[in-house]
Amino acid sequence: MTRAEATDMPDDGALKTPDRLRRRASRLLSQLSTRSDRLVNEGLAQADARKWHYAVLASLEDHGPDSQATLSRRTGIYRSDMVGVLNELAERHLVERAPDPDDQRRNIITISAQGRRQLRRLDKVLDELHDELLAPLSPAERDQFVQLLTRLLDYHARTS
Repeated sequence: MTRAEATDMPDDGALKTPDRLRRRASRLLSQLSTRSDRLVNEGLAQADARKWHYAVLASLEDHGPDSQATLSRRTGIYRSDMVGVLNELAERHLVERAPDPDDQRRNIITISAQGRRQLRRLDKVLDELHDELLAPLSPAERDQFVQLLTRLLDYHARTS
C-alpha cells in the first residue's frame, strides 16, 4: 500500500471513495452492475445454469415458441451466440427445435416441460440472489428501485 492510500483509509481500514464519485449515478450503476453480474453468474453456476439459459427459457415461457432470430432480439443474445445457448438447452432437454412449417430454413424453439420446471427452479435461485443484492432496501424501496431502473432503461432504449 502506498503512503497516499494509507492516508485515505479511515480507522476501519477501508478505502474512502471520493464524494464526487459517490454522487455519479453512472459510476454507481456500473459498480452495482459488476457486483450484480458476479452474484448472479456465481449463483446460477451453482444451479448448473447461465444467465442466457434463464433469458431464453423466460422468453419462451412468456411469449411462446419462436425463431432463433426473434429470441436473439428479445434476450439481447447475439445471433452467433444463440446457437450455442440453444445447443446447451437442447442437450439438457430444456427446449425443443423443430423446422418452421412456413420456412424450412429456420427452426422454431419451444420450451419443454423439463424446461418449465428448470425455469421455476431458476426463478427461486434468482429471487434469493436479488434478496441478497437488494438486502438494504425495504420491499417498497425495491419496487421503486426496479421501477426507476425500468424507466431509465426504457427511455434510453427509445432514444438510441
